Amino acid sequence: MKKNIANFITSIRIFGAIALFFVEPLSKWFFAVFLFCGLSDAVDGFVARKFQITSEFGSKLDSVADLSFYSAMMIVLLNDLRNVLWGWLWIVLFAILLIRLTVYLISAFRFGKFSSLHTILNKATGVGMFLLPVFLICKPIVFNIYSAILCAIAIVAAVQELLFYLKIKEEK
Repeated sequence: MKKNIANFITSIRIFGAIALFFVEPLSKWFFAVFLFCGLSDAVDGFVARKFQITSEFGSKLDSVADLSFYSAMMIVLLNDLRNVLWGWLWIVLFAILLIRLTVYLISAFRFGKFSSLHTILNKATGVGMFLLPVFLICKPIVFNIYSAILCAIAIVAAVQELLFYLKIKEEK
Protein backbone atom coordinates (compact mmCIF):
# COMPACT_ATOMS: atom_id res chain seq x y z
CA MET A 1 0.00 0.00 0.00
CA LYS A 2 2.82 2.40 0.89
CA LYS A 3 4.13 1.97 -2.65
CA ASN A 4 0.89 3.28 -4.19
CA ILE A 5 -0.12 5.98 -1.68
CA ALA A 6 1.22 8.90 -3.75
CA ASN A 7 -0.60 7.68 -6.87
CA PHE A 8 -3.76 7.22 -4.80
CA ILE A 9 -3.53 10.83 -3.57
CA THR A 10 -2.98 12.00 -7.16
CA SER A 11 -6.02 9.99 -8.33
CA ILE A 12 -8.16 11.72 -5.71
CA ARG A 13 -7.45 15.00 -7.55
CA ILE A 14 -9.00 13.57 -10.72
CA PHE A 15 -12.17 12.71 -8.78
CA GLY A 16 -12.06 16.18 -7.22
CA ALA A 17 -11.91 17.69 -10.70
CA ILE A 18 -15.05 15.77 -11.62
CA ALA A 19 -16.72 16.92 -8.38
CA LEU A 20 -16.18 20.55 -9.40
CA PHE A 21 -18.87 20.06 -12.06
CA PHE A 22 -21.43 19.35 -9.33
CA VAL A 23 -20.93 22.39 -7.11
CA GLU A 24 -21.88 26.01 -7.65
CA PRO A 25 -18.95 28.08 -8.97
CA LEU A 26 -17.24 30.22 -6.33
CA SER A 27 -19.45 28.80 -3.56
CA LYS A 28 -18.12 27.46 -0.27
CA TRP A 29 -18.42 23.92 -1.69
CA PHE A 30 -16.51 24.94 -4.80
CA PHE A 31 -13.69 26.30 -2.65
CA ALA A 32 -13.77 23.23 -0.38
CA VAL A 33 -13.35 20.84 -3.34
CA PHE A 34 -10.89 23.23 -4.95
CA LEU A 35 -8.75 23.43 -1.80
CA PHE A 36 -8.91 19.65 -1.42
CA CYS A 37 -7.60 19.24 -4.98
CA GLY A 38 -4.86 21.80 -4.38
CA LEU A 39 -3.74 20.08 -1.19
CA SER A 40 -3.65 16.72 -2.95
CA ASP A 41 -1.38 18.30 -5.57
CA ALA A 42 1.01 19.51 -2.87
CA VAL A 43 0.92 16.30 -0.85
CA ASP A 44 1.29 13.65 -3.58
CA GLY A 45 4.74 14.76 -4.70
CA PHE A 46 5.92 15.29 -1.14
CA VAL A 47 4.80 11.77 -0.15
CA ALA A 48 6.41 10.23 -3.24
CA ARG A 49 9.74 11.90 -2.52
CA LYS A 50 9.59 11.33 1.24
CA PHE A 51 9.02 7.59 0.87
CA GLN A 52 11.20 7.34 -2.26
CA ILE A 53 8.34 5.93 -4.32
CA THR A 54 8.56 8.29 -7.29
CA SER A 55 7.88 6.72 -10.66
CA GLU A 56 7.43 7.70 -14.28
CA PHE A 57 3.82 6.54 -14.03
CA GLY A 58 3.28 8.76 -10.98
CA SER A 59 4.76 11.74 -12.79
CA LYS A 60 2.48 11.19 -15.79
CA LEU A 61 -0.53 10.62 -13.54
CA ASP A 62 0.27 13.90 -11.77
CA SER A 63 0.32 15.72 -15.12
CA VAL A 64 -3.01 14.16 -16.13
CA ALA A 65 -4.51 15.04 -12.74
CA ASP A 66 -3.27 18.63 -13.04
CA LEU A 67 -4.66 18.93 -16.56
CA SER A 68 -7.99 17.45 -15.43
CA PHE A 69 -8.20 19.73 -12.40
CA TYR A 70 -7.32 22.97 -14.18
CA SER A 71 -9.49 22.13 -17.20
CA ALA A 72 -12.47 21.39 -14.96
CA MET A 73 -11.84 24.59 -13.01
CA MET A 74 -11.77 26.69 -16.18
CA ILE A 75 -14.90 25.05 -17.61
CA VAL A 76 -16.81 25.50 -14.35
CA LEU A 77 -15.72 29.14 -14.10
CA LEU A 78 -16.22 29.89 -17.81
CA ASN A 79 -19.40 31.90 -17.35
CA ASP A 80 -17.81 34.03 -14.60
CA LEU A 81 -14.68 34.47 -16.71
CA ARG A 82 -16.75 35.47 -19.75
CA ASN A 83 -18.34 38.27 -17.75
CA VAL A 84 -15.07 39.69 -16.42
CA LEU A 85 -12.00 38.79 -18.49
CA TRP A 86 -10.70 41.40 -20.92
CA GLY A 87 -11.17 40.40 -24.57
CA TRP A 88 -7.50 40.41 -25.56
CA LEU A 89 -6.71 38.00 -22.74
CA TRP A 90 -8.97 35.43 -24.41
CA ILE A 91 -6.68 35.60 -27.46
CA VAL A 92 -3.62 35.08 -25.26
CA LEU A 93 -5.32 32.14 -23.52
CA PHE A 94 -6.12 30.58 -26.88
CA ALA A 95 -2.46 31.02 -27.95
CA ILE A 96 -1.27 29.35 -24.74
CA LEU A 97 -3.64 26.43 -25.31
CA LEU A 98 -2.43 26.05 -28.92
CA ILE A 99 1.22 26.04 -27.84
CA ARG A 100 0.48 23.50 -25.08
CA LEU A 101 -1.41 21.27 -27.51
CA THR A 102 1.48 21.53 -29.97
CA VAL A 103 3.91 20.46 -27.24
CA TYR A 104 1.75 17.43 -26.38
CA LEU A 105 1.47 16.47 -30.05
CA ILE A 106 5.22 16.83 -30.64
CA SER A 107 5.89 14.67 -27.61
CA ALA A 108 3.38 12.06 -28.74
CA PHE A 109 4.64 11.89 -32.33
CA ARG A 110 8.36 12.13 -31.63
CA PHE A 111 8.56 10.01 -28.49
CA GLY A 112 5.36 8.00 -28.52
CA LYS A 113 4.10 9.31 -25.17
CA PHE A 114 2.54 12.22 -23.37
CA SER A 115 5.13 14.47 -21.76
CA SER A 116 5.03 17.62 -19.73
CA LEU A 117 8.04 19.25 -18.14
CA HIS A 118 8.06 20.18 -14.47
CA THR A 119 9.92 23.45 -14.95
CA ILE A 120 9.96 26.39 -12.56
CA LEU A 121 7.82 28.42 -14.98
CA ASN A 122 5.31 25.57 -15.32
CA LYS A 123 5.17 25.32 -11.52
CA ALA A 124 4.66 29.10 -11.29
CA THR A 125 1.85 28.83 -13.86
CA GLY A 126 0.25 26.06 -11.81
CA VAL A 127 0.39 28.09 -8.60
CA GLY A 128 -0.98 31.09 -10.47
CA MET A 129 -3.82 29.02 -11.91
CA PHE A 130 -4.60 27.70 -8.45
CA LEU A 131 -5.00 31.25 -7.15
CA LEU A 132 -7.18 32.33 -10.10
CA PRO A 133 -10.58 31.69 -8.41
CA VAL A 134 -9.46 33.68 -5.38
CA PHE A 135 -8.70 36.66 -7.61
CA LEU A 136 -11.95 36.13 -9.51
CA ILE A 137 -13.87 37.21 -6.41
CA CYS A 138 -11.86 40.47 -6.33
CA LYS A 139 -12.67 43.61 -8.31
CA PRO A 140 -12.55 43.04 -12.10
CA ILE A 141 -9.54 45.32 -12.58
CA VAL A 142 -7.54 43.36 -9.98
CA PHE A 143 -8.56 40.07 -11.56
CA ASN A 144 -7.62 41.22 -15.06
CA ILE A 145 -4.22 42.56 -14.01
CA TYR A 146 -3.55 39.29 -12.20
CA SER A 147 -4.73 37.35 -15.27
CA ALA A 148 -2.46 39.37 -17.57
CA ILE A 149 0.56 38.62 -15.38
CA LEU A 150 -0.42 34.95 -15.20
CA CYS A 151 -0.83 34.80 -18.99
CA ALA A 152 2.62 36.34 -19.45
CA ILE A 153 4.18 33.67 -17.22
CA ALA A 154 2.15 30.90 -18.88
CA ILE A 155 3.05 31.88 -22.43
CA VAL A 156 6.76 32.08 -21.60
CA ALA A 157 6.50 28.67 -19.89
CA ALA A 158 4.69 27.19 -22.91
CA VAL A 159 7.19 28.59 -25.41
CA GLN A 160 10.08 27.38 -23.23
CA GLU A 161 8.65 23.87 -23.25
CA LEU A 162 7.94 24.00 -26.98
CA LEU A 163 11.53 25.03 -27.75
CA PHE A 164 12.83 22.27 -25.49
CA TYR A 165 10.81 19.59 -27.29
CA LEU A 166 11.76 20.93 -30.71
CA LYS A 167 15.46 20.83 -29.79
CA ILE A 168 15.90 17.49 -28.01
CA LYS A 169 16.75 14.40 -29.98
CA GLU A 170 15.29 11.83 -27.58
CA GLU A 171 12.95 11.85 -24.58
CA LYS A 172 14.68 11.72 -21.21
